[in-house]
Amino acid sequence: MSIIPPYQLLEGYIRGIFPMAESRDDEDVQWYTAPARGIIPLENFRVSKKVKRLSRQKRFTYAINRDFKGVMEACADRRTTWISQNLIESFTQLHKLGFAHSVEVYENGELAGGLYGVSIGGAYFAESMFQRIPEASKIALLYCHRHLVKQGFELWDVQFYTKHLGQFGCVQITSREYEARLKKALKKEVKFNGGA
Repeated sequence: MSIIPPYQLLEGYIRGIFPMAESRDDEDVQWYTAPARGIIPLENFRVSKKVKRLSRQKRFTYAINRDFKGVMEACADRRTTWISQNLIESFTQLHKLGFAHSVEVYENGELAGGLYGVSIGGAYFAESMFQRIPEASKIALLYCHRHLVKQGFELWDVQFYTKHLGQFGCVQITSREYEARLKKALKKEVKFNGGA
C-alpha cells in the first residue's frame, strides 16, 4: 500500500481540495472540492445547553493528539466510509509531521468520541468525527472550537454544509469567498498544538 506523500496532501489543502476514497479498501483516492463550501464561523459556533452541561461534568475528559490514529480508525468504522486504509496511513504520517490533529473525548479512560483534521497556518480543515456514546461528538466539537479560538485560528473548514452541522453554526459560502478566506488564513502563523 502506497501512502499519499505529506507534501501532496498539504498542497491539496492549500489549493482548497481534499482527498476521499470510495471505500475502506479502495487505494484509489480522488480529490474533491465543493462549489459551495461549508465553514463554521468561529464567532458563530453554538451547541445546546445539554452539551455544555455534559462538557462540565467530570464524567468526561478530553485530550488533543493522544490517539490520532485511533480517532481515524473509529471515524472509518462504519458501514460505508470514504476513509480508506491508505488515507489512514497517509494522515498518520501527516500527524507525525505536526499538520494533522485529533480532539478526543474520553469516558472512564475509554475513547468515546472525537474528530480529526488538518491545520495549515490559521486554517483548520475538519475531516470527520465519530461517537461511541450519545453526544460525544458534539462535546468534541465544543472542545475543538474552544481550542481553535484560543490558539488564534481564523478558518474552520468543514467542506460541506449539512443540516447536522448547521445546528453548530455551519454556513455555506461561495467558492470565491472561500478562496479569499483561505488565502487570508494561510498567511497567519498559528500552531494547533498547545493547551486548550
